[in-house]
Amino acid sequence: MIPWRKADSAQKGGNSAAKHVLVIQLGGLAEFVRALAAAKAIREAHVGAHITLLTTETTSALAEKAPYFDKVEADGKPKEPQAITKLIARIRAAKYDMIYDLEGSSRTNNYFQGMRPWPPKWSGPIAGASHAYTASNRADLHPLDRYAAQLAAAGLAANDALTPDLSWVRSVLRDAPRLSPDFFGIRGRYVLLLPRGSDAEPSRRWSEGKYVELAKRLVCHGVTPVVVGGPEERQVGAAIAKEEVRAKNLVTRADVFQVATLADRAAFAVGDDVELMHVVAAAGAPCLVFLSSLANPERAAPRGRNGVIALTAAVIADLPVEQVERQVRNCGVIQHAATA
Repeated sequence: MIPWRKADSAQKGGNSAAKHVLVIQLGGLAEFVRALAAAKAIREAHVGAHITLLTTETTSALAEKAPYFDKVEADGKPKEPQAITKLIARIRAAKYDMIYDLEGSSRTNNYFQGMRPWPPKWSGPIAGASHAYTASNRADLHPLDRYAAQLAAAGLAANDALTPDLSWVRSVLRDAPRLSPDFFGIRGRYVLLLPRGSDAEPSRRWSEGKYVELAKRLVCHGVTPVVVGGPEERQVGAAIAKEEVRAKNLVTRADVFQVATLADRAAFAVGDDVELMHVVAAAGAPCLVFLSSLANPERAAPRGRNGVIALTAAVIADLPVEQVERQVRNCGVIQHAATA
């Protein structure tokens, strides 16, 4: 558990005493997983408070199981002006003691502006907010470092860096049989493979053929490759399973909860910078992720409590299988003599 402390709460408007709190996060799965690290800190700082999350349908299933919220509202991104007006009115009527805007977008700025001239106490990157975080370098920070700085500006300070943590998934779901590797027929040591869909540019993804070659090498060392992903990865998942029949293709078969609990028992994970990689890292798998050196890899890298190795290249498809296998070996994943 991250040791959070309340810092200068009197000077920050006494927000640590808030008993009715709103957290806003409207991003996709990767953004939401990172925001859960901040949500945990908010929960620990507001012991006994009723905390509501405003999010979207995309992440509502995971949000409703998270131990940090008492209520989840999944209509945070209405499209029609009338619906936006109603949402702003609902937030105003709720009379929250404190709002933590972890979205920090033009949309949530509009929500804040819509509650003038007497907006609630608000933590976010908005000039005029009671707990504004408007540091000029915030766009250059990793999202987790940005959250930490934002919370510090709101009167919460940490002794350690924020780290996403999905270790609660198994216990919250009572370790249901469907969360076990055995549910998918997986025996012994296994490595998760997280390819990007074949429609992506070669500069942004490792090639299908190289995933196949890595899968073959893992099998030769007694390690089962397990491929996970969403609908965009169906083609590459099927190709890997076709070329290496001992691999397990769980693309679209394993939901986010099953991926998280597969990750917490995996020997390792290798993959592209897909959203599920953030889930896998947060669940506890040691990870190796491919990142474009042209797209601020320091800001994009997943983080997890058991470490993430980043391999960067201008064209990710150029990364050789030998280099990836060497990293896997150096991390102690391949421990057995060849079996094939």
